[in-house]
Amino acid sequence: MRNSLTVLGTCGAWPEAGRAASGFLLEADGFRLVMDLGYATLPRLLARCTANELGAVVLTHEHPDHCADLSALCRVLLYGGRQDRVPLYCPTGVLGRVQAMEPTEDLREVFDPHPLPGRYQVGPFLLDGRLLPHHVPHAGVRLTAPNLTVAYSGDAGPDRVLSELAAGADPLIAGATLQGTTADPHLLSAVQAGQWAARADVARLVLTHFWPGADRMQSLAEAGVAYSGEILAADEGMVLTL
Repeated sequence: MRNSLTVLGTCGAWPEAGRAASGFLLEADGFRLVMDLGYATLPRLLARCTANELGAVVLTHEHPDHCADLSALCRVLLYGGRQDRVPLYCPTGVLGRVQAMEPTEDLREVFDPHPLPGRYQVGPFLLDGRLLPHHVPHAGVRLTAPNLTVAYSGDAGPDRVLSELAAGADPLIAGATLQGTTADPHLLSAVQAGQWAARADVARLVLTHFWPGADRMQSLAEAGVAYSGEILAADEGMVLTL
């Protein structure tokens, strides 16, 4: 069975017209795991699989452009008749933030939460979640399965831990919110995404979390200054074979 990564959403902060906020669907050996569920990602997820076919949810942090559609998924699971709870891996703060949108439905009725950072066996994947710098508690993730390693920086800033999470990955999915020489300890720029990809010797770099309206070709060019491997700008609906 083909292993694949499907891009559900690519925008940071809020989704542009026709796009969605952060979200990715990872499929391996018939197991489906979604990483982040920002604004407008759920319809794109449901176009790929049903809620009953979803094996696990991994959320990097509590900002709504990465977790808002967990609320919508809760309703699909609750009223759609799924009997078992879906494993949910996320840092402190995510459940409280999303639960605030669901005053009458308890998220724990449909989700089985596990804290990040942490290390878990999730279907065929070994999930390694490590703290990375951001404005709120944030976990970057590394997912490994036979002949497969995917790393995801989420929306975090630069840190040596990123090179450990991303070592040899194919691909590294890296937030690239900033452009040019702008620097922020809580966010990655396209230049920095390229630098960390080179340090980690990744096979492919996928840039994501673009600021709405940003020139994505500029981000590709800036990331390519330090990294000579294949660089892709994530795009809604893009499917990568792993």
